[in-house]
Parts: sequence; C-alpha cells; structure tokens
Amino acid sequence: MRRFLSKSLACVFAALLAFVAQGCRPGWLKGTRAEDKVRVGVFVSLTGGTAGYGLSSMNGFRMAAEEINSRGGVGGRQVELLVEDTRSDALETARVVRRLVGERNVHALLGEVVSSRSLVAAPIAQAAGVAMLTPSSTNPEVTEHGDYIFRSCYTDPFQANALARFAAEGLRARRAALLIDRSQAYSVELADLFREAFTRRGGQVVSEQPYSEGEEDFTQQLMQAGSASPDVILVPGYYREAGMIARRAKELGIDAPLVGGDGWDSPGLYHIGGEYLRGSFFSNHFSVDDRDPAVQTFVENYIGLYGYPPDAFAATAYDATRILLHAVRDAGSLDRRRIRDALASTAGFKGVTGTITLGPDRNAIKPIVIIRIEEGGLYAVQERMMPQPAASPLKAALAPATAR
Repeated sequence: MRRFLSKSLACVFAALLAFVAQGCRPGWLKGTRAEDKVRVGVFVSLTGGTAGYGLSSMNGFRMAAEEINSRGGVGGRQVELLVEDTRSDALETARVVRRLVGERNVHALLGEVVSSRSLVAAPIAQAAGVAMLTPSSTNPEVTEHGDYIFRSCYTDPFQANALARFAAEGLRARRAALLIDRSQAYSVELADLFREAFTRRGGQVVSEQPYSEGEEDFTQQLMQAGSASPDVILVPGYYREAGMIARRAKELGIDAPLVGGDGWDSPGLYHIGGEYLRGSFFSNHFSVDDRDPAVQTFVENYIGLYGYPPDAFAATAYDATRILLHAVRDAGSLDRRRIRDALASTAGFKGVTGTITLGPDRNAIKPIVIIRIEEGGLYAVQERMMPQPAASPLKAALAPATAR
C-alpha cells in the first residue's frame, strides 16, 4: 500500500513540475508530448506567376518564427514551419492544404497570399477544423467560409474606398478607366468595389477593359481606355501586369496617372515598369519610411538577413506569424479549437503594419497607406487611413521614403 501511495505521489509531483514548467497552462499537458513542436503549415506560391509574393512572404514567416524560437519558442516548444509550394495554382493549393491538415497534422495554417487561392484553401481548413490565417488575401469572401478562417490584412472594401477617396480628393479625378484582370478574384472584386465607391463620390467610370494573367501586350486595352479621356486609370491587378501596363501606357502617350492596389507591391514591379511607373500610386499595408521604432527595427533586421528592404508581403507575413503564435501561447494548448478561439480574441496587437484587431467577422481592423512612385524610389502619403466612416479627409502631404 505504501509502495503504491509513494508511486502515485511521485507521479503527481512530476505532473506538477510539468505544469509549472509550461507557465501554469494545463492545456499544454493535454494530448501532446513534451518534445512536440508547434507545427504551423505554410502554403504560399514559391514558384509560378505570383512567386514574388510568396518568396517575400516566406522571408517574413521565417524571420518571425526564428525570432520567437530564439527566445525559447511558444510555451517552451519550438516552432516548426511546414512549407508547401502552391505553385501559383488553385488545384495545387487544394492538394497541399489537404496534405497539411491531414498527413502533416499541423496545428494551424498560414496562407495563402493571393485571394483566389485562399478561397480554395478556406473550405478545406474549415472542414478540418484548423485555424487558417491569411496575411494578405483581401477578398472579403475568404473569411466567409467559416469561423476557422481569419485574415490579418485589411479587406478589399476598405481598400477600394480608400483608393476611390484618394482618386476623387487627392487627385481630383472625375473620370476613371478600369483595366481588370478577369482571371483573378482579387482584381475583379477590387474593381467592382472601386466603381461603386467612386461613383458614389460623384465620379464616372468611362471605360472598362479586361485582360488575363500572363498577357504581354496591352495596346488594345490602353487605346480604348485612353480614348475615353480618363483622369485616372485603375489597374487593380498584380505587379507583373501592372509594370507592363505602365510601360505601354507611357509609350502610347497616355498621361493619366495609374492607380493600383496592394497587389502592385513587389520588388519586381519596378524591375518591369521602371521609370514608366513614375507618377503612379498604389495602396499598401506598410511603408518602410514609417518612423515607428518597431518598424525601423524590423526593416533594419530584415535588411541584415536578406540584404534588401522588406515589401508589404514580407511585413504582413511577419505580423501574421506573430499574431498566430501569440494566439497559440494564449491558448496554452496545441488543441486546434483552442488556438482558433485565442486567435479570435486578438485585439490591439502592435504589428509592423499597424495596430491590428481581429473583428467578429475575423477580418482585421487596421490602417492603410498610399504609395507614390517617384524617380529612383517609392514615396508614401503620410496619412494612415482607418476603416471608420468618419475618417478625416486624405491629405496629400508626400514625403520621400527609402528606395526599394
């Protein structure tokens, strides 16, 4: 009897030691071994047409995870990123997400960076009961797939309203032409929302021209758009086509400024469009010239690791990783449901892309900036616009930023 009792007390004592070692969070003791890692499934486009976004995002994911691991991990566990390449393809996205939530048994997901592929991944994650946090997919339908789907970036309705407001007030535009990538949900949605917001402000859409990802010659679309005498041309697409459109527009003598969304943000944009982009604008999540000390520390550390400044995809991925792992810590458990619940409670998170709160619709409430492209670099409009109906008018105070 004494032998049995002493053995039982020893077991209780060992359990208490483990409880204290994990910061008094009993959830860490349930269903996981002490040597387990926090397994985060990352699915991004590392090859294919939008590889530029995925590679930048991957830098941000890794940087955040390595920083957290260097400080002891989460609840004493190291973070392991299980990375899958979506190859910029919807079918491949579905395949790799099923693998991550099934065979690889991840605790949570980060991805995708493009809305059309997040829309494919979301129902798979929801059905599996695995929290999915996209760092940069802005299409509002992404989070409508269920209570396990989150985003830490702003949405297209907010972005479109900001662009329409900037076009109408900042550029004093009354006539807009749209060049829309019909192959991308992101482009179609942003164009639709901009049209509605711009006309509500008294503007008129005078031309709408379609194109598809991968096109090389935009002469016909630009000639049609230019013949309508627009004050501004909205190109709500991705950086490759945006750069080519800017080049061709200048060659055709079209002087109306081009305006785009966050899909423009990539080092590849300027490589493709070069000086032809000068005088164009796009909305973004982040500016490297933000004077916030935390932002400047992030920029300096990123340059130290990779040799060049971060773009917004790197910054949003960095924030998303930290938000997710903060939720894992708060959950005190690797249980998928507990992680989801903790993620849903994210409020006032201080990120490098702004202070982030995840609302009841699992969408982020956060600021936006407008970037102006000038000779030799990028320039940011120095006002952060928040998603509030009573936001103050946009000021056109422009200040130079670090060239990318």
